[in-house]
Amino acid sequence: MRPELLSRVLSLLPQSAQRPELRDYHDMLRDYPQRGGKGLRSELLLLSARAHGLQVGGPGWEGALWLAAALELFQNWVLIHDDIEDDSEDRRGRPALHRLHGVPLAINAGDGLHAYMWAAVHRAGVPGGMDAFLQMIHRTAEGQHLDLCWVERREWALREADYLEMVRLKTAYYTVVVPLQLGALAAGQVPHPGFEAAGLALGTAFQIRDDVLNLLGDPLKYGKEIGGDLLEGKRTLIVLHWLQSAPAEQREVFLAQMARPRPDKDPATVAQLQAWLLESGSVAHAQAFAAQEAAAGLKLLQEALAAAPGASAAAELLHTVRDLATREA
Repeated sequence: MRPELLSRVLSLLPQSAQRPELRDYHDMLRDYPQRGGKGLRSELLLLSARAHGLQVGGPGWEGALWLAAALELFQNWVLIHDDIEDDSEDRRGRPALHRLHGVPLAINAGDGLHAYMWAAVHRAGVPGGMDAFLQMIHRTAEGQHLDLCWVERREWALREADYLEMVRLKTAYYTVVVPLQLGALAAGQVPHPGFEAAGLALGTAFQIRDDVLNLLGDPLKYGKEIGGDLLEGKRTLIVLHWLQSAPAEQREVFLAQMARPRPDKDPATVAQLQAWLLESGSVAHAQAFAAQEAAAGLKLLQEALAAAPGASAAAELLHTVRDLATREA
């Protein structure tokens, strides 16, 4: 994220305490924000604000920056909880927080960051900002519930439409829809109703690209463990498409491994599953679907921004979203 946003995030967090335990807690609050990240969502928010006429450094820009900082805090506390729920190993090239400190302390740190997120929203003072954040949290939690439910119940009798509903809730709202809306609100404008359809399509494309990268990406660029989705038993468009036509013996091996908790999965067998997926046409199917969603979303977003007062920022926003939805790393 932008250095100025990281500074704002860190300025909200406590920095000193007499008790060593509380100093440890403060360090945990800073851990994920200081690991970096691309800052894509906060960047979309600020570009949207500029596209809607807000000038950098002008009236209202402080509010936009605080909303962007709040969005980064949201991303970080959600990732702490998500890593626990998925029993992930790594985050941004380092062990996940619960791997370093244990689950109870990591949950508590995530809860702490959640509270500081609302402090940033409050400092922004943007009318409608709190409602947009509430919508984002509600939709994200609904999508996460679907994702976790299927894992908990070992549910594989799913359609591609089920996956798409889940990612539109879990990923698209907080990745694209709400950042676009928050940028408009920061500029004192009513968000264009077309942002929702555009953001749902673009967020879906982003998540499918992420699923593909989880199978064949560069670990140094990707920032998460390659093959982690298989170890965690994630339902992806790739897997659901493959299951429809997989040979019976491969399907049997797959379902047997997915019935095991992550620590009990056999690494050699999971590697074989990954190879079968890569050899199938399911990755290409997912990539083609992502490209279709990206094209549709970009068209809708271009239409929604056609009358935006900040034409150059709107063009930059479209370029950034195009990179986001078609990313290769």
